[in-house]
Amino acid sequence: MSILSGKKILLGITAGIAAYKTASLVRLFIKSGAQVKVIMTPAAKDFITPLTLSTLSKNPVHSSFVNEDDENAVWNNHVDLGLWADLFLIAPATANTLSKMANGTSDNLLLATYLSAKCPVYFAPAMDLDMHKHESTSNSFDKLQSFGNIMIPAASGELASGLVGEGRMAEPEDIVAFIEKDILEQLPLNGKKYLITAGPTYEAIDPVRFIGNHSSGKMGFEIARKAADLGAEVILVTGPTHQTISHSHVTIIPTVSAEDMYQVCHEHFKDCQVAILSAAVSDYRPKQVSSKKIKKAESTLSLELEKTKDILASLGEIKNQQVLVGFALETNDEIENAKGKLKKKNLDLIVLNSLKDEGAGFGVSTNKVTIINKNGNINEYELKSKADVAKDLLNEIMTYDNA
Repeated sequence: MSILSGKKILLGITAGIAAYKTASLVRLFIKSGAQVKVIMTPAAKDFITPLTLSTLSKNPVHSSFVNEDDENAVWNNHVDLGLWADLFLIAPATANTLSKMANGTSDNLLLATYLSAKCPVYFAPAMDLDMHKHESTSNSFDKLQSFGNIMIPAASGELASGLVGEGRMAEPEDIVAFIEKDILEQLPLNGKKYLITAGPTYEAIDPVRFIGNHSSGKMGFEIARKAADLGAEVILVTGPTHQTISHSHVTIIPTVSAEDMYQVCHEHFKDCQVAILSAAVSDYRPKQVSSKKIKKAESTLSLELEKTKDILASLGEIKNQQVLVGFALETNDEIENAKGKLKKKNLDLIVLNSLKDEGAGFGVSTNKVTIINKNGNINEYELKSKADVAKDLLNEIMTYDNA
């Protein structure tokens, strides 16, 4: 999943030959999971049709304040369009439009929307070589960037005039990559690597049966999704679960047993800055595993169990600068038991929930947690969706990590 997934993108198209590339640009944005609305200058319709762009974006294309063919039409509110967008891209941005943007001219819907937009504004210049090199154009570039607008530099190549040089609008793929990179660099977890565990573990009794638990993995997957949305590179180590995630910043490593999860966690722990172990790892496993299915013969069956390796404690023993986070599901003396686990396993934070709390625990979409850190701070949260719990946890980690 692209970092643009779920973003609302307003695309402004001006009257340059490079407007033909905007069909591909809209498709790439839609493919990335973004919503797209298009504003065109009236003259831009000479280069690409609104029908093409509305079909690709699945939204009406706006080019004037009112629909002149409909005397009862409601005006196209430039303020609403500007407020709707998470980002505004003007591509191609001609020398004419750039000059008007730099000087506050508002003689069409696109420019009026630009002047009222509250979101980040990107512009991709497109013009002939001499126009691109002209001092007035350079002044427009400088002035717009001083406003906080972000320029996507023009490329060099063959131009519509037949000249070869700078002024060619960046290719659609490069524009999308530029915006993704720019957004990613501003995210709070950019450059961080997170190790997250999720789900249950299954400890084999024989080739058919196992010892397990009711963990669905929902909490861990929500944490992984939110961490990735905030810019982190996530290694998600998951036990058997039906949960899925598709995100360009999440690498899923499936495991089955506690031993499998132990090995993978130790392999990746040294390279991460934060480890969040939310998996419900089996505390015991059968000491002997039958190579064949155990037949139902006697009225009872005895299994000798042995302890599994404690993944959380083992990472606590070797951690260096990592922030290590554990989970505690308790049924009595919750705070004291969680504090004991926090200290014993050398954790930085522990997330406590109780099976006594309705709506918390395994298999549900909500959770009610208390987060305790090693400095003694205790924050109790109300019942929330697991997605919102993930946000709260990551905010706590960021606050702790920056303390």
